[in-house]
Amino acid sequence: MNMKLGMIGLTAMLSASAGAEVTTLNFDDFREGFLGTSFIDNGVEFTGLNNVDGFYPDGKAFVAGGDGFDSLGNDFIAEQAGDFFDAFPGWGSRNNVLTFGRAFIPGDNLTVGPLSTMTMNLNSVADSASVEIGYFENGPWGGIVIHFEAFMGGSLVDADTLTISDLGGRDNGAVSMMSVGGGDFDSLQLYATLGNDFTAPRILIDNLSFNTVPAPGSMAMILGAGGMLIRRRR
Repeated sequence: MNMKLGMIGLTAMLSASAGAEVTTLNFDDFREGFLGTSFIDNGVEFTGLNNVDGFYPDGKAFVAGGDGFDSLGNDFIAEQAGDFFDAFPGWGSRNNVLTFGRAFIPGDNLTVGPLSTMTMNLNSVADSASVEIGYFENGPWGGIVIHFEAFMGGSLVDADTLTISDLGGRDNGAVSMMSVGGGDFDSLQLYATLGNDFTAPRILIDNLSFNTVPAPGSMAMILGAGGMLIRRRR
């Protein structure tokens, strides 16, 4: 191999990876219970929960916010979910999950809360993200579409969708992973629709992961005279 070309290739690789970092939020640092209508975990702001009007799968209307009989509740909840992890080994990471709404059950049992929409504002730019989702399928939930979207400055960058199974019979638990990429983004949204309307399936999430992108010029490895690697800082 030509040494100079080899050094240039190494330089490009180091330049691209310098400062990049994968962050995974598993909510295990929180005490089980209500986290409020917004909270911050490792610099990520979770907000905008259930802030749209919509319809339950049976057609009954719900309203935005957390107050009132016709609302979904808009508290984020850290829920210990030992029974769920036992039912789906290999999914998520013990012990906590993030769920939503008005209630939780202390200990290994759990309540899977309603989600119409929520926003996750990142504290740095990322270029890929994934989230593990638990939900109810079949029964009244079949046909609901769950959306996971990435935005940069309010403009859509990438989207992933999951259509909940509609095989009839009783509703039962299921798990999946959703992911986005394809460009830089600074916020994520998770929401659910049925037809043209927002709706509210029962959802919990775990292991929200994203790959951060180093700020331009924050650190670069450049090839100096004589083929030596020189570190340059902003």
